[in-house]
Amino acid sequence: MSNYVGRFAPSPTGPLHAGSLVAALASYLDARAHDGRWLLRIEDLDPPREIPGAAEAIIADLARLGFEADAPVLFQSARQGAYQEAFERLQRAGRVYPCACSRREIADSQPGSAPGAELVYPGTCRAGLPAGRAVRSWRLRVTDEPIVWADRPAGWDQGRTQQTVLAAEVGDFVVRRADGPWAYQLAVVVDDAWQGISDIVRGADLVGSTARQIHLRGLLGYPAIRTLHVPVVLAGDGQKLSKQTGARAISTADPLAALKNALAHLGLSVPNPVTIGQFWRQAIMRWRDSAWAQAEQ
Repeated sequence: MSNYVGRFAPSPTGPLHAGSLVAALASYLDARAHDGRWLLRIEDLDPPREIPGAAEAIIADLARLGFEADAPVLFQSARQGAYQEAFERLQRAGRVYPCACSRREIADSQPGSAPGAELVYPGTCRAGLPAGRAVRSWRLRVTDEPIVWADRPAGWDQGRTQQTVLAAEVGDFVVRRADGPWAYQLAVVVDDAWQGISDIVRGADLVGSTARQIHLRGLLGYPAIRTLHVPVVLAGDGQKLSKQTGARAISTADPLAALKNALAHLGLSVPNPVTIGQFWRQAIMRWRDSAWAQAEQ
């Protein structure tokens, strides 16, 4: 697996917390266990939501915990031209169209939807903007053709085959907001292809993005990527631990404790390492021998 390239791609909307550390750890161990490369990308595409200094703090915390990237950190804010080029390709192919709908309007079109459920875009602007309405976003046309995919064997739902019909489950989704920012789905697909990512290891909270990203990769002619979704860390109330819910920053005062806790969440342990170097050597061996490391679907 010398062609293995993995990555960790946090957004600077808050500090590195226990949940994001688990995702970082899993991605790093998988890359090292397969003798591959590991890259760090900062997804800084939404300045209003970003916290000043968060990107620098995340990078510094990862370094103190012993993470070593194999290339300079990539900041998505420096990649605007690449996203524009991909967007224009989709435009020329007739795959994107302007949309005037607000989130409230989409929600109002689907009364009775379960709280927190993803709303399916009803296609209101597919045939053109309503008279007198301004563009709020650009959406990607999807189809009712099933997208069939599977995680690696030990991943979310134990690698069982999944089938997603984007038209029924998601609808046409946003790839750019009219006020400028690129959507996560487009930017991540463009950067994964540009960096040669072979394997995405991330939290199971992002499973829902998988079919969208497969669809976009296909439209843009990018190579397929293996995925491995690992369990998310939950807060005391059972909700996903996240920056949006005020998750506390990881304390690097005792880096070994933080690393061992993250590894334990993945069902693995190491016998009392004294140094960070010892932790990483042992943890990589544990991962290599575990079900997590299985790469074939």
